[in-house]
Amino acid sequence: MFTRTRYQYGSLETKERKKGKEVWEFRYYETDGQGKRQRRAVTVGTRDEYSTETAARKSPEVQAILLRLNAEQPAAAAAAGCGAVIARYEQEEMPERYSTRSAYQSYINNHIRPRWADTQLNAVKPMAVEDWLKGLDLAPKTKSHIKSLMHTIFQCAERWELTDKNPIKLVRVKGGTKRLETPRVITPDQFHCLVILIREPYRTMVLVAGCLGLRVSEIVALQWRDFDFSGRTLLIQRSIVHGRVGEVKTEYSRDSVPLDPAVVEALMEHSAAWPQTEYA
Repeated sequence: MFTRTRYQYGSLETKERKKGKEVWEFRYYETDGQGKRQRRAVTVGTRDEYSTETAARKSPEVQAILLRLNAEQPAAAAAAGCGAVIARYEQEEMPERYSTRSAYQSYINNHIRPRWADTQLNAVKPMAVEDWLKGLDLAPKTKSHIKSLMHTIFQCAERWELTDKNPIKLVRVKGGTKRLETPRVITPDQFHCLVILIREPYRTMVLVAGCLGLRVSEIVALQWRDFDFSGRTLLIQRSIVHGRVGEVKTEYSRDSVPLDPAVVEALMEHSAAWPQTEYA
């Protein structure tokens, strides 16, 4: 006999932690891989963050869980709000790379969620988004990044069958793909004059950046074992962003780079003059 799954609301209760703070705990049932219903519980936040049960129920954590649990319910699609979709995206779809995740979280917290969290998914219109982006006091490139992230979030909503359209496809950002200024290119002689004015260890970093074309995040992550001085090559293997070691930005970045003899000489001098540590 077919049993219809009911819309699940879950329950919220307060618990007191060891440090004396009361927290909200959201309890619900979830079907596991064997088809058995399992009771789950997650901490949503403190009483200071959410003073009432209603506020706690509107939290991104609860909204994301409910959206996932009730994905097969017609009511879920009809009542889906942008806040719940954004929260589910944060839980399930955010990029693993720290620098990308950090940037996306900033866009969501500072711009997307404050404006769109309380808007129903199917009430988001292209021109409303376009006008909102125009009004943001941000560079066109940043506006373009925010638009792209919103497009990705709506793609997820389409895949979750919460909407049958992506209004961000029609949104335009003026100047989002254009450079505001023509890049200034310095000559080798100008570069040499610049380098000799910089104190170490920044002089060697600038030399590596100028001669090898590495990103700052890749330069600060270099280790001495990455260099093959006899073969005059350097293997790019990692990056550091906000103090966190992670992957390089693209697969193309993970490659061996040839070293000019002059660069090898400068690196050897740097190695002799500075205490040996793991990072170059």
